[in-house]
Amino acid sequence: MKTHSLLLSALGVTAAFALLLAPRVSSGQAGADDPLLSPLIAEIVKQQDAIVENQTKIDEKLALIGEDIRIARIYVGRGGGKVIESTGPRP
Repeated sequence: MKTHSLLLSALGVTAAFALLLAPRVSSGQAGADDPLLSPLIAEIVKQQDAIVENQTKIDEKLALIGEDIRIARIYVGRGGGKVIESTGPRP
């Protein structure tokens, strides 16, 4: 009989912890259909699209500049001129 009551006690404690740790019901995005939020959300989406587009343009320009620098270093190295080091600014 003792093991039966011990098992029931353990089961009760486990159920109590499960109830305490269970996720709560939340309202989530209760005001998502608010007419004042729609224009703001649309504006934010447009701004994010513009940011992504600008970042893409910046990345393309940096890639072109990097390639131009690489080609310039090759030409300088072939011409016997001073080799440009890429270790950063000198003191």
